[in-house]
Amino acid sequence: MACNYSSLSSFSAIPISSKSAFPSSSRCNVKSRIFCSVGGTVAEPKAINATEPLLLDAVRGKEVERPPVWLMRQAGRYMKSYQILCEKHPSFRERSENVDLVVEISLQPWKVFQPDGVILFSDILTPLSGMNIPFDIIKGKGPVIFDPPRTATDVEKVREFIPEESVPYVGEALTILRKEVNNQAAVLGFVGAPFTLASYVIEGGSSKNFTKIKRLAFAEPKVLHALLQKFATSMAKYIRYQADNGAQAVQIFDSWATELSPVDFEEFSLPYLKQIVESVKLTHPDLPLILYASGSGGLLERLLLTGVDVVSLDWTVDMADGRRRLGPNVAVQGNVDPGVLFGSKEFITNRINDTVKKAGRGKHILNLGHGIKVGTPEENVAHFFEVAKGLRY
Repeated sequence: MACNYSSLSSFSAIPISSKSAFPSSSRCNVKSRIFCSVGGTVAEPKAINATEPLLLDAVRGKEVERPPVWLMRQAGRYMKSYQILCEKHPSFRERSENVDLVVEISLQPWKVFQPDGVILFSDILTPLSGMNIPFDIIKGKGPVIFDPPRTATDVEKVREFIPEESVPYVGEALTILRKEVNNQAAVLGFVGAPFTLASYVIEGGSSKNFTKIKRLAFAEPKVLHALLQKFATSMAKYIRYQADNGAQAVQIFDSWATELSPVDFEEFSLPYLKQIVESVKLTHPDLPLILYASGSGGLLERLLLTGVDVVSLDWTVDMADGRRRLGPNVAVQGNVDPGVLFGSKEFITNRINDTVKKAGRGKHILNLGHGIKVGTPEENVAHFFEVAKGLRY
């Protein structure tokens, strides 16, 4: 359903933990998707009979009682349970490429916070090995591409990705997660967008200035386009593979696309994102696709042209402005500043209420505008979920 922007002021955000919101006799009467707080953590819900998770209903514009909520990077370094696991398994690639570890890490926040989305623990660079691009993710340094492809000859050696052969553990993990979560939340997969993958690959890892990829883009654009095409074809396959193995929605991360000017985005990112969306929708028309690009305020209208179902906003965009610019036909996700989770519980509550009020009724997934920061207090994350899941339209 479309948002009624003229009635945003009528939104009533009521935290379920508020004693004034519900009588004591009814506050812990778990019904439908209402959850209660126990000892500072979110209690596990009783079995629900919903045919579809709340997140999918919200994306598709169905009537929902509250916005669904999950957090980017919700499985990760801020959780003590993850830190303990990392001591036993210090290699990131081991943690992200071992089925048992992927499932365990993916479920850590689910068991504690019961988010409405359970996202696969992985990395956008995971497909690279299967494309003949050796890499590693090194603690304290991040991703390292050992032999960056920067010439036409190099790009010719890059193989198109066959997920069944290269990353069978991803499919196995998603299948298990789907069974474990049992439709009480949506299982989310994700992939990297072609330009962002190409940025890591050509730069040789993370970058501040992106000079290497821009040199290639502006001096030898045909070489970059050839690489982008291979990534586009491969990521479309990867999305379909994830969906076929249990993912109920897939997020596309184009984190570095906003390093491009609008005119360059239209050449080096937009066509490949559109190609991925169109290709996936041919075989999986009902699979929700979410697009996230950090710092995307200057590109919102262009992100809409990709055809995705959900545009994820970072915190530098006012949610009401983002809604207005994107229009009523696309869902939005976001966009609380991750730094808010270092604030007081009252401050966190106020920011949640402000974001949801500005997003309007329906077609909104409450989330952060970026991933959770290292050092975020777990009790504040618990409070975020408790307040979010106590909201009612």
